[in-house]
Amino acid sequence: MTFSLPPELAKQIRDVAAEEGRSRSELIREALLRYVEGSVWRQVLSYGEARARERGLGPADVGRLVEEYRAEAPSTRA
Repeated sequence: MTFSLPPELAKQIRDVAAEEGRSRSELIREALLRYVEGSVWRQVLSYGEARARERGLGPADVGRLVEEYRAEAPSTRA
């Protein structure tokens, strides 16, 4: 895989990699993995928000719903 970076970003990557004693490849690999994982979580969050809106639920309902769930849940569940 080949890609180009603006010179300033390439310099920042070199500097951070040197500060942390890591290769540029390792640093970029980790950054891309975090980006992809974040993208998945954003999709999950978006799905949850859409379902909550469909049910007329908002942030103020979260505490109550958690308490209701905990009261219904078996005490053996962690």
